[in-house]
Amino acid sequence: MHNKELPRAQELAERAFANLERFLHIEAVSGIVLLIAAVAALIWANSPAADSYDALWHTPLTIGVGSLVYSQSLHFWINDGLMTIFFLVVGMEIRREIHEGALSSLRQATLPMAAAVGGVVVPALLYLGFGHAPADQQGWAVPTATDIAFAVGVLALLGKSIPSNVRVFLLALAIIDDIIAVLIIAFFYSGGLDYNGFAVAVIGLLMVIGLQKIGVGSAYAYIIPGAVTWLGILMTGAHPTLAGVVLGLMTPVRAMPMRERPLDAITRFTGELLGRAKAPGQDASELMDPLKRLRLAQRELVPPVVRMQGTLHPWVAFGIMPVFALANAGVSLSGVDLSAEGPQWVMIAVAVALVAGKPLGIVSISWLMVRLGWCALPAGVNWRSITLIGLLAGIGFTMSIFIANLAFVDPGSLGAAKLGVLSASVIAAALGLTWGAWGIRRARSATKATT
Repeated sequence: MHNKELPRAQELAERAFANLERFLHIEAVSGIVLLIAAVAALIWANSPAADSYDALWHTPLTIGVGSLVYSQSLHFWINDGLMTIFFLVVGMEIRREIHEGALSSLRQATLPMAAAVGGVVVPALLYLGFGHAPADQQGWAVPTATDIAFAVGVLALLGKSIPSNVRVFLLALAIIDDIIAVLIIAFFYSGGLDYNGFAVAVIGLLMVIGLQKIGVGSAYAYIIPGAVTWLGILMTGAHPTLAGVVLGLMTPVRAMPMRERPLDAITRFTGELLGRAKAPGQDASELMDPLKRLRLAQRELVPPVVRMQGTLHPWVAFGIMPVFALANAGVSLSGVDLSAEGPQWVMIAVAVALVAGKPLGIVSISWLMVRLGWCALPAGVNWRSITLIGLLAGIGFTMSIFIANLAFVDPGSLGAAKLGVLSASVIAAALGLTWGAWGIRRARSATKATT
C-alpha cells in the first residue's frame, strides 16, 4: 500500500498549516501577539490618525429583531461581550484545576493560594498608601491582577531549564489570582443591583442544566442559554463578563454518558463504516448514519471542559485578547496630563504596586507559610523560583486594564492607570527574564562545579 500523491498546491498548503499550528502552540507566541497589539494601539492613538482610533471604538453596533433593538459602542461589545468568552475560558481553567490540577488537593493548593492572596493584598495596600483623592482610590484593585498569557509566555522564553513545577506554581497562582479578581469585580465594581435580572440569569442557567441532564453535548446548543445568562447579569448591574466565569465553572469535567464506552463505540462504528464502504454498489448516503455516530463517539472521548477549552483557547489567545489590547491600550499621551498631581500619582502607584508589590507579597507570604511549617516548597521549586514567579506576576496587562476601565470615571486617571499597567508589565517582564537567566546560569555553574 502506498500513499497517493497530492496536487503540489495542496501539499504545500498542508505543510504550511501544520507549521502554523505548531507555531501557535508555542506558549510565548500568544504573549508576543498581545504585546504587538498593545504597541500598535499606543502608536495609533498617538499618531496623526488618532481621531480614527477613538472614532472606531465609539462606532455604534446594533443588534435586534423588529422593535427589540440594543445598540452599544464597539468598545462595549469587545469589553462586555467578547471578553465574556475570555472569562468563560478562565472559568473552565479554574474548573479543570479544581478537578484534576494544582487546586485539586488542599495540600497542593495551599501555598499558591496563600501566595496569590499576598500578591493581591500587598499591591492594593501599596497603591492606597500613596494617599490618592477619593475618586482615584477606586483604582486599588488595578495592580492586584496577573496576566496568565503574558506571564506564562515570558516564562516559556527562559526555555526548558525552568523546572515544570515552577510553571505549575505560576499557573496555579495566576488562576487563583483570577478567581480573586472576578470576586473583586463582582463585589466592588458592580453598581446597585437590579434583582429582576437575576431571574433572567437563573432561567439561562436552568436551561444549561436542563440540556446537560438530557445529555446534549453540542456546544452550539448552549449559545442561547449562555446569551440569556449574559443578558440577565447585564440587567442586574453586575459586569456581564461574570456570566462567562459561571458558565465555565458549570462545564462538565466528565464526558456525556453513553450506552457503551466511547472507544468501544468508535471501534464498532468504524468497522460498520468500512463494511458498508466496501460493499459493491454502495450508496454514499448510507454512510451518513454510521459517520454521525462515529463523530459523536469521537467527541465524547474528551470531557467537555477539555474539549471546549482547547477549541476556544486559540480564538481567545490570538483573537479576543489582541483585539481587547488594541481597543484598550491606546492611551493618548497628549490626553493624559502627567503634570497634574492626580494622574501622575495614579500612574506611579499602579506601576510601583505591580513591579514591587506583587513580588513582595508573593515571596513574603510564601516564606512565612513555609517558615511556620504550614506548607512546603514543591519539588524543583526553590526561593529563586518563587522570586521569579513574583516578578512575573507583576505583569498585569489584560485583567489590570479591564479593572481600570471599571474603576476610573475620569479619562485622565484612566489613561494614567493604563500607562502605569503598560510600563509595569514591560518592567516586570524584563526583570523576570533577567532574574530567570541569571538563575539558570548560576544553576549551570553549580552543576559544573560538582562534576
